[in-house]
Amino acid sequence: MNRGIGMLIIGAGICLVVVGLMVYSGGFNWFGRLPGDIRYEGERTKGYVPIVSMLLVSLVLSLIFYLLRRFF
Repeated sequence: MNRGIGMLIIGAGICLVVVGLMVYSGGFNWFGRLPGDIRYEGERTKGYVPIVSMLLVSLVLSLIFYLLRRFF
């Protein structure tokens, strides 16, 4: 039991490092600029509602948690 939890934590750490390197190198420049994301820029105000980007994040996280639940 402890070994499985340890491997899960190590895997999550590796995933975090990979995502961090992608963010640092600019691999997520497209994120937030998808069709359907709402941007408003006035003279004094800026508004941003990332609807499609958050749907994509939700889909990916749901898939990850489904796979984790199925195989562990």
